[in-house]
Amino acid sequence: MGITKSRSCFGYPVSIFFIIINEFCERFSYYGMRAILVLYFQRFLRWEDNVATAIYHTFIALCYLTPILGALIADSWLGKFKTIISLSIVYTLGQAVTAISSINDLSDSDHDGNPDNHTLHVILSMMGLVLIAFGTGGIKPCVSAFGGDQFEEHQEKQRNRFFSIFYLAINAGSLISTIVTPILRVQECGIHSKQACYPLAFGVPAALMAVSLIVFVIGSSLYKKVKPQGNIMAEVANCIGFAIKNRFKHRSKEFPKREHWLDWAKEKYDERLITQIKMVVKVMFLYIPLPMFWALFDQQGSRWTLQATTMNGNFGAIEIQPDQMQTVNAILIVIMVPIVDAVVYPLIAKCGFNFTSLKKMTVGMFLASMAFVVAAIVQLQIDKTLPVFPTRNEIQVQILNVGNESLRANFPGQDISVGVNQSSDFLPLDVNNPYVNITYGQQKSTVLNNFVKGFRHSIIIWNSTHITLVNDSLTTKPEKGENGIRFVNSLDQTINITMDGKVYSNISSYEASDYQFFPSGSKTILVSGLCEGHSEKLGFGSAYTYVITKCNGSDLEYNVFTDIPANSVNMALQIPQYFLLTCGEVVFSVTGLEFSYSQAPSNMKSVLQAGWLFTVAVGNIIVLIVAGAGQFSAQWAEYILFAALLLVVCIIFAIMAYYYTYVNPAEIEAQFDDDDNKKKKFGSDPYENSGFSQTQM
Repeated sequence: MGITKSRSCFGYPVSIFFIIINEFCERFSYYGMRAILVLYFQRFLRWEDNVATAIYHTFIALCYLTPILGALIADSWLGKFKTIISLSIVYTLGQAVTAISSINDLSDSDHDGNPDNHTLHVILSMMGLVLIAFGTGGIKPCVSAFGGDQFEEHQEKQRNRFFSIFYLAINAGSLISTIVTPILRVQECGIHSKQACYPLAFGVPAALMAVSLIVFVIGSSLYKKVKPQGNIMAEVANCIGFAIKNRFKHRSKEFPKREHWLDWAKEKYDERLITQIKMVVKVMFLYIPLPMFWALFDQQGSRWTLQATTMNGNFGAIEIQPDQMQTVNAILIVIMVPIVDAVVYPLIAKCGFNFTSLKKMTVGMFLASMAFVVAAIVQLQIDKTLPVFPTRNEIQVQILNVGNESLRANFPGQDISVGVNQSSDFLPLDVNNPYVNITYGQQKSTVLNNFVKGFRHSIIIWNSTHITLVNDSLTTKPEKGENGIRFVNSLDQTINITMDGKVYSNISSYEASDYQFFPSGSKTILVSGLCEGHSEKLGFGSAYTYVITKCNGSDLEYNVFTDIPANSVNMALQIPQYFLLTCGEVVFSVTGLEFSYSQAPSNMKSVLQAGWLFTVAVGNIIVLIVAGAGQFSAQWAEYILFAALLLVVCIIFAIMAYYYTYVNPAEIEAQFDDDDNKKKKFGSDPYENSGFSQTQM
């Protein structure tokens, strides 16, 4: 049923333009949402890194398991067109529910900036992600195949070019969305309190998915719609199941062995189908090691993004958000694919090296392994810049001199001098004899007691009579790349301070507030309606103490003391690991799809496509298992473990590839066609005298 001949434009069916626009919008929607997902888990839902990583990879795994369901629905029930329409509606609803789940004011009845019903937001976000997984996974095996259906048999050249344009639309949608949605995320929005604008960052992908659906429906009258022809995957599964069952029934020695275990299906299934399944199973066996590659590849959106939150995103004229670093992969893909195809492969061929598909995939796995070695080296550089915090049985103290004279501080075993408006480093204090002697001018004072084990402390000194001991609440470097700011009041009255919408209430004279946390950039400071000013430009992952010294109208003066230095390792150091991983993707992923297509029988290419996507799902499950079971104290060690695992798998795959014999499915199927013609002509079984064995591939 459907249009027998499509309208054409420049030799192409007009209908494919609607399909390409649909794919661009859908990929924008998916990758835009996915780019900010792990930070949404971490910063809005307040999940720990390991939990955020686990849920992220569970979602990705589900997205790559559901294509099997989509293929079943399309092939045996609704057909590709109705499947795409139905599951796109589910997809759009999922994106909308996820956007609604990120609205802070949905449950913030007391308007304090924090959701009152955290469970509600978690439930809504999980519902949205499940709907998205079924939507995107369900249409994944249908859209490209539906586009291919629009072409006539003689339009092979146009069909091949369509798939190139289709792939470009995927990468264009991915590239643009991973740039745009992180920018939308860092905007501030909200009815009662200003927050990172996750509703807008998720809402735009939801709108693009709605546009994708509308565009696809508009082209409805132009599509060639092929009726569902029955599910080949079900037929393959039934044949394999029958062969295993039949072999088990005839396991005794009285029954002669057969050349291949699938030959035990001959009693029920024809020779052609059995031979085709043998080709599929042969390739599927090679798929066994592949999930390990995807286990590393998909950590760009989780572990590598979290690594970027501990780095400095200042690139001179522009400032990069941690989740925007994923765009490096999309940019490099667009650059590297034509370079590798037009330059690298021809050069290798000129050198006389037979660079087969499986050899390319082996190199891709090796490059991905090396990318994680580089990631571990970068992590070691980051770890060197991290401050050392006290253990549970240690105490650390810093001296902040906000007075008008230099002072001396005497700790057990050491003596230091601190200049005016300067601070000391955090120094260890003897837990058995915790005291600090302060000499300010001619006056001496002793600070003792009130020191708590496992914490840092700040001793703030104005003069010999005004000394304040503050228990610092920070036990780790500020998470998510944010900056901790606290205020000390040197005025002679109690003040309230508002900084970038956050309020520090009732700070008494010569007292300090708790830390509150802010993203990078300069912030507005308002002191009790008395004066207004701006903070220094904040970086990433720092902590500062602001001592208010003067407040009169527009004249706000303060001294700034660094408690924790800002992240100093630049995100540019992640580029080499992205480059290696992208090169690995080019020679692994693109080649793998090409290899699978070339080795699959004409009617089972969808089966291998589903198998290929299944390896991505298994790869994400591997991340869940390793990250959950490992519980590494150092992140670099986890990177090295993944690199070592992939290297071992790479060696195993290279051995498997060495013994693999390439086949030509078209040639084998042509032999069957010839034999079928002979059978019709002569009325006998052609296999009896043809000399052709189904195991000879």
